Amino acid sequence: MSHVEVYGVRHHGPGSARALRGALEDFKPDAVLIEGPPEADPIVELAGDPGMVPPVALLAYSPAPAPGDGDRKAAFWPFAEFSPEWQAIRYALDADVPVRFCDLPAAHQLVPAEEGAAQEPAQDPAEGAAEGIRLDPLGWLAKAAGYDDAERWWDDVVEHRGGGPSPFPAIAEAMAELRAQLAALPEGAAPAGLPPGHLRREEQREAHMRRTLRRALKEGHERVAVVCGAWHVPALRAKVPAAHDDRTLRGLPKARIAMTWVPWTHGRLAGRSGYGAGVRSPGWYHHLFAARDRPIERWLTAAARVLREEDLHVSSAHVIEAVRLAEALAALRGRPLAGLDEVTDATRAVLCEGAGLPVELIRERMVVGERLGAVPERTPMVPLQRDLQAEQRRLRLKPSALDKEQDLDLRKPTDLERSRLLHRLRLLDVDWGVPSETGRSKGTFRETWTLAWRPEFDVELIEASAWGTTVRGATTARAEAMARHATALADLTSVAERCLLADLGDALPAVMRALADRAAVDTDVAHLMSAMPALVRALRYGDVRGTSTGPLRTVVDGLVVRICVGLPPAITGLDDDAAREFLGHVDAVHGALALLAEEGHIERWRRTLEGLVARPEALHGLIEGRLTRLLLDAGRLHDVQDRMARAVSVGTAPDRAAAWVEGFLSGGALILMHDEALLRLVDDWISGLPDDSFTDVLPLLRRTFGAYADAERRSIGDRLRRVGEAPAGSSHPDGEALDEIRAARAADTALRILGWPRPDDHGTDGEEGPT
Repeated sequence: MSHVEVYGVRHHGPGSARALRGALEDFKPDAVLIEGPPEADPIVELAGDPGMVPPVALLAYSPAPAPGDGDRKAAFWPFAEFSPEWQAIRYALDADVPVRFCDLPAAHQLVPAEEGAAQEPAQDPAEGAAEGIRLDPLGWLAKAAGYDDAERWWDDVVEHRGGGPSPFPAIAEAMAELRAQLAALPEGAAPAGLPPGHLRREEQREAHMRRTLRRALKEGHERVAVVCGAWHVPALRAKVPAAHDDRTLRGLPKARIAMTWVPWTHGRLAGRSGYGAGVRSPGWYHHLFAARDRPIERWLTAAARVLREEDLHVSSAHVIEAVRLAEALAALRGRPLAGLDEVTDATRAVLCEGAGLPVELIRERMVVGERLGAVPERTPMVPLQRDLQAEQRRLRLKPSALDKEQDLDLRKPTDLERSRLLHRLRLLDVDWGVPSETGRSKGTFRETWTLAWRPEFDVELIEASAWGTTVRGATTARAEAMARHATALADLTSVAERCLLADLGDALPAVMRALADRAAVDTDVAHLMSAMPALVRALRYGDVRGTSTGPLRTVVDGLVVRICVGLPPAITGLDDDAAREFLGHVDAVHGALALLAEEGHIERWRRTLEGLVARPEALHGLIEGRLTRLLLDAGRLHDVQDRMARAVSVGTAPDRAAAWVEGFLSGGALILMHDEALLRLVDDWISGLPDDSFTDVLPLLRRTFGAYADAERRSIGDRLRRVGEAPAGSSHPDGEALDEIRAARAADTALRILGWPRPDDHGTDGEEGPT
């Protein structure tokens, strides 16, 4: 005679997992059915492979859509080591017992017409602990037991149980009572906030579970164990005619899907990640499942180790006192075992001595954690995934869920290949590595990346497989498509730069043709100027990487000429907003040409700027001041004091004078720190402003001087206090007369160090060196 046991569990509950493993060992089923997608039946045996290390997830996705067809539908079914379903799978495989999934097929859940397909399949709130759907069954039970927190109640009655009778009969009874009360509600009184079609989908899921159970019994299995969310237990025990379930499932729309295993992380199991069946503390739950004895002592010892690694003083006495406090708190609060709240309070009070930051560190590293699972080599994958894995092994770049900084020296072949791989993945929207903004501050040959692997990257790789079967091939096809569809010149220059960084020589001809065509017809000087920096960076860093940049240089040469010709008419007659925008373009082009270091282009640019400042009446004050400063720094202007005197003279409107000063000083404070004449001019102009004019220009001045470093502002203030004193060099700041003989010796030493010729006067031949 057949015997069916239905075990209602909470997804990702260590107490449920431990109790379920014991119940299965006592029951000894000859078939195990588990809530999950039936399409995974052919690959469930991979869970027994030594290379399968949880957390992992089943991934269902629609295979091979054409590029540009929209987002791919996908869903994950995650498993941790402390997930009851995972323990059921491992028991069945270890006992050589057939194991199948019995939930509604993913093919029905990923139909494109379905409302808002999510990354994780919809989970019942009873399974996810108080989601508010279906009247929050756990919340009702917790309230009846005197708890105001459903998850804490479940922890006390199930997760923190140290032994005793099986909890599954009591869980089934409680869920049956709740469903009976729900069924007694008037028709149409279902709680508000349910997703569209949720109740209908729940009915379909339970109908398919019953159908799978009947099929297992019909095949001759006599002892069948069913593992499902606690909410479904009454529905699977109910005597529902097969014909009713057939009618419920008849005519369901169906999509073509594929199924595989992918690595997962503890962070993605956390409820805060948006996962409907997530838990607050996956790291804590993993610890409860793995530490069969003295879990509190082991946890606090591990917390002390984390704090010591950060050079925080934590002694054994701290740990002992923290354990005592956690146990005392549990007793005062009437809990069977110190839970995470008690352990956290003890950690804060004793180990961290009341400080909040160390507690946050422990929460990130231990309470949630970022354990990354692994899948075996023989797991079904698209070719693009396999190619990436081969590249990761070849370049010794191991994926990790924790942020890891990778410093690359592009002069080393391996580091150069790593950089190209990371840039290629970014072109495929797989941001495994994010380049640091300061990465190139260490030099042209240096890059700094922050690497962190996320489970959703597997879905993005599957989507990107429509472009090709290898990382290089897929990236080349994607870059060519981006170039074809780009409408803005700046977008095309960005694609060209990324192609060079990724060493996509096969894509460059198509990208460069599109870039040249777009640049030839774009007459907007602002567009040309915004495109210049990316192209110059591509030239400079492409050369460093050994990438051919000949076609790109031709485009840059043409852009420089067109910018210099088109800038004068474009930059005249601007209002305040347009002038500020063009100021950014001018600075960007000036910096790009300095990086390019082509004397011909730099000379053409400087002559263009000289022509503009020769007719300042047509320029906005901000632009005129900035161009004057650029030419002064280049050594092309020798009458800057006169120009500033005219710009801030009494006859000039205060707002224009302030704009001129802002533009001139935006290049940095060093000029005011070392040119006292200019400092006097600015000081005299500000001092002579009428009260109402001073109020008007004050925001501009604050913006200008506020951009300087504190030390620079202090130095300017010190010089202003000394304005009017004896000329520099005539005496010491403290009033001492200058000792020319000692000064000559110091100058002679400086010249020796620099290797410059030394004057013969005040010679020191035969004398002791300067002191």
